[in-house]
Amino acid sequence: MFIGDMNKKRKNAMARVWQAIEEHGGQTILSTGITGDDARLAKAAVDGGAKLLEPNHPALALARGYKGVTSMHDAENLRHEIDIADIAKATQGVRNVVGSEPFITVGVPGGFTELVPVELSDNEIKLLATHGADGMHTHKSNFTDLEEIVELAHKYGLTVDAYIGHPDDLHTFGIPAETPEEVAEVAKRMESIGVDMIGLMTGMSYEGVAAGEIPQIIKERLHALVSSVQVPTLAEGGINLENSKAFKNTGVQILVVGTSIDNVVQDAAKNVIKQFLEV
Repeated sequence: MFIGDMNKKRKNAMARVWQAIEEHGGQTILSTGITGDDARLAKAAVDGGAKLLEPNHPALALARGYKGVTSMHDAENLRHEIDIADIAKATQGVRNVVGSEPFITVGVPGGFTELVPVELSDNEIKLLATHGADGMHTHKSNFTDLEEIVELAHKYGLTVDAYIGHPDDLHTFGIPAETPEEVAEVAKRMESIGVDMIGLMTGMSYEGVAAGEIPQIIKERLHALVSSVQVPTLAEGGINLENSKAFKNTGVQILVVGTSIDNVVQDAAKNVIKQFLEV
């Protein structure tokens, strides 16, 4: 009925992703967390050069203090309770202030491997598409589920960025792959079912790794990913200013940064209040 229109919408969105990667010398930033769902801070991120943004349901739970959560870990445990209509409103607000050029991918209940099953409907995906989203950020851990997400998202012109995790990860954030060889196999299968961008979860901490470095096994897993697919690749989890340079030679094209920015913004607010009180 409108396949051509939606394919064009998705093609345009991916063109903007590739443009961002090219403009930033082969590796760009996907700004999430506070900068994903707070329109003021999203604009600040875009003014600073970010061209890719990601509002998502755990970040929105944190922003609203839903049930008193104060950490992303706690927010992950009840993210499935956030209403998709609220995500759509937040996305629309961000789109209103950043304009049409930045690429916006959205994490929603049902798009992750939720603690409580959440079924996504056509109307909900259409709502996202009409409220400024270009894509769906998904962490499904089963290929059948992922294929359904891809089909539903593409139907309404949304791209899909999906992730590969590790069986031992604290939270289930993607299709599990234990070895670099398995990472390559999973990535190829993801690409074959139509996933538009493929990411690797890098882990939330780097104990035992020298400052400014990332574990050798993460480098090997990233190499397996980027060498096996043609679509844009992402790295997510524990990326900060200290270790971000270590990703430069891995070949990964997009770094997903959230908590690191959140912490800086919160510290800045705390410090300026202290300064006012000391005057």
